[in-house]
Amino acid sequence: MSFFTDCQSVLFVDDDPRLREANLQSLDLAGLSVEAFGDAASVLARIAPDFSGAVVTDIRMPAMDGLQLRAAIHAIDPDIPVILITGHADVAMAVRALQDGAFDFLAKPFAADHLVSAARRALAHRALILDNRRLVAAVAEIDSPLIGESAAMNRLRETIAQLAQADIDVLVEGETGTGKELVAHMLHRQSRRSAAPLVAVNCAALPHELAEGELFGSDLVDRATGKLGHAGRIRSAHRGTLFLDEIDTMHPAVQAKLLRVIEEREVQPIGAAAPEPVDLRVVAATKTDLMDAVRVGDFREDLYYRLHVVKLRIPPLRERRTDIPQTFAYFLDEAAAKMGLAGFRIDDSVRRYLVEHDWPGNVRELKNFAYSVVLDLPADPALTPMQPDLTLAERVARFEATIIRDTMTAVAGDIAKAMAMLAVPRKTLYDKLTRHGINPKDYR
Repeated sequence: MSFFTDCQSVLFVDDDPRLREANLQSLDLAGLSVEAFGDAASVLARIAPDFSGAVVTDIRMPAMDGLQLRAAIHAIDPDIPVILITGHADVAMAVRALQDGAFDFLAKPFAADHLVSAARRALAHRALILDNRRLVAAVAEIDSPLIGESAAMNRLRETIAQLAQADIDVLVEGETGTGKELVAHMLHRQSRRSAAPLVAVNCAALPHELAEGELFGSDLVDRATGKLGHAGRIRSAHRGTLFLDEIDTMHPAVQAKLLRVIEEREVQPIGAAAPEPVDLRVVAATKTDLMDAVRVGDFREDLYYRLHVVKLRIPPLRERRTDIPQTFAYFLDEAAAKMGLAGFRIDDSVRRYLVEHDWPGNVRELKNFAYSVVLDLPADPALTPMQPDLTLAERVARFEATIIRDTMTAVAGDIAKAMAMLAVPRKTLYDKLTRHGINPKDYR
């Protein structure tokens, strides 16, 4: 089931069978799911605080009239939209009901398209109410800095907990913005090395000519200052964790010296007569497949296999779209707190963007978007919710992929159950899984 509200219905109440049937047909022809009731008591039994639809009711009915029904629904949940149908003599009464919380009213006689339009607006309003409630509730359920309840993220957290205690070197693979440094910090904090430092090195930001001294340190006296050299990042991580981010960008000459550190657990600073032992764990991260760099000669094969004791892959957001709402809610809450705001609300354009966008920047991009929503910044024209460069076929394909991912999450990757839920043959489902790059194993 999708996080965002998508299955909604209109409950139509009128004691006149002829008018009830005519309006039921109008709503049905407009593609709206609708149920008809002949009295207020019957429809009231269908209303619960999590009711996702809207109610359209005539005012003048025997026993319980429309105004009494609206008041009873308001007592269950004041945010359930109720549209009143009124005769000419009751317009003043309907206006007062609007002031008391009714969503809208239609004066008889009204055109079918007016009814449909009012119903659509009521359903959209209710969907946003429920979606915002779920976002708020989702924040309260977060108990890990690595956010998400998909099968892939649950498995990743479990693996991190196991590896943290194993005290072995780890290679972390993940696209830009997926949270590779966060994984490194979690491995460190949950390990026996947590009392010692985690030393992070962004290999891409280290100029080649400075990398050796920065990493391995120096025992030479600086002629300009007269001071003895410095420890370097590797010695600073003694008894702790050394995190080498973007290791695929490391210069080949530095790779050769790093190999010795990892093989022998010793480091020889510049100018030192002998190497020094170091006790550390190495966590290396790359945004690309490191074996590809090995194949083209940009990365040492022996170093790759030394680092690749265990590999952790962080799935991109597009592969775990069910995690997007909760992650987004977390960053909304964080942004609201930093800005001193009491809370947050999303509108329909934000919701559509969350569903339709592919998030190439992953969690980092999602965080930036959450902050822009809280700050009410103008949207980037290149990132509009309904991207004009997408064809209808592309939009349909994206929507289909979202439905399949939601289904695979609901059935925990069970192909047979997914076939039943989607009502498609096995071959069709497998063709669609292949087309959208969806692996059922990621959901088990």
